[in-house]
Amino acid sequence: MLARLLLVALSVLAGTTSRTAHAAESDQPNVVMIISDDQAWTDYGFMGHPTIKTPHLDKLSSESATFINGYVPTSLCRPSLATLISGQYPHQHRITGNDPPKGTDRREMLRHIRAMPKLPVLLGEAGYVSHQSGKWWEGNFSEGGFTAGMTHGDPAKRGRHGDEGLKIGRDGLDQVWEFLDGTQGKPFFLWYAPFLPHQPHNPPERLLTKYDSPDRPVELAKYYAMCEWFDETCGALLDGLERRGMHENTLVVYVTDNGWIQKTPETDLPPDWKNPFAPKSKRSPYDGGVRTPIMLRWPGKITPARCETLVSSVDLAPTILHACGLTPPAEMPGQNLLEVAASGGKTNRDIVFGEIFEHDEPDIDDPTAGLLFRWCRHGNFKLVAPMAAAADPELYDLGSDPHEMHDIGREHPEKVAELLSRLDEWWTPGLDDAP
Repeated sequence: MLARLLLVALSVLAGTTSRTAHAAESDQPNVVMIISDDQAWTDYGFMGHPTIKTPHLDKLSSESATFINGYVPTSLCRPSLATLISGQYPHQHRITGNDPPKGTDRREMLRHIRAMPKLPVLLGEAGYVSHQSGKWWEGNFSEGGFTAGMTHGDPAKRGRHGDEGLKIGRDGLDQVWEFLDGTQGKPFFLWYAPFLPHQPHNPPERLLTKYDSPDRPVELAKYYAMCEWFDETCGALLDGLERRGMHENTLVVYVTDNGWIQKTPETDLPPDWKNPFAPKSKRSPYDGGVRTPIMLRWPGKITPARCETLVSSVDLAPTILHACGLTPPAEMPGQNLLEVAASGGKTNRDIVFGEIFEHDEPDIDDPTAGLLFRWCRHGNFKLVAPMAAAADPELYDLGSDPHEMHDIGREHPEKVAELLSRLDEWWTPGLDDAP
């Protein structure tokens, strides 16, 4: 009898321990990172666009701490995505361009993703499972530490920037549903980076019809429709979380990898301009390339608000780690946006920084080799500092000139000097002791 009572007692204790462990595990939030691809900061209903309809992202904004002055440090997809996964500036993680020098096997570029801190790895050490879908430049999804994913990264199969992963969104969300339904109660990190509204701009006809107009170039109508198509997929993802009862304990993070201004036949362009996007957008240091709304939704944990505070995508990795009860590595320079949101947008940081590099990396290991610009925003002042010796720095007042049309650097030389000094304090090219 005594032995039987002891077994019962041990069974009860084991059950209590199991339930306690499950309760502790359930306290860890799930994390969903939604990453738009080639979309300007202006091109949402909640950001005031007069034509583009984004009802699902508008709803997400109303439920989030929405930072309308968010930035990515660089306006090219591969280095920008590497910042999201690592919490580091491109000159730190050393992924600065999309492609290697001519004649170099792109697999040589993978040494940097292997060396940098990675969110899926850090979260995995705390019991998280993770899934990659959409844009992913760094070979197989496992190179990023994801436990599951879509991108195989095989160069022999034309793997470059996502291969099979690029089907997500455009071809439905089946792989995401399969992952979510297989998490078995474990906390998860979901990377949702659909190839939207990125080219090819081939929206469903039902959406193109909404934007097609005799007074609107068809190129612009297609881009507008792509933005709404992307919004629809975000709505499907968020609805899927709610149907599965995952809504309440999930931190949703939203950001764009870089901006885009659609080129049309009427666009005023330099004679030799060959890109499908207009100047001062993708690959540029201007707000059309580097500015993005950043949203954080966590029901019951984050109070919805619209914040004008300057924030950066380098803040997202440390913010996610803090939300999951983890301490970010010292080499992540960003701040915890949970604290910024809780304080009503107050922060000790008064400036954000960035850097622009060549599309093809001249040197895989030296970030200074392809550096074209450094830039910073302090208050409403935006400084763009070219690396070319003969080019003067440019200064803009974004309060009165949000699209950076009027350089006022000659009128404010003291401000130019101040911000150049701040840039050098942040990072002086050629020095290895990067912040």
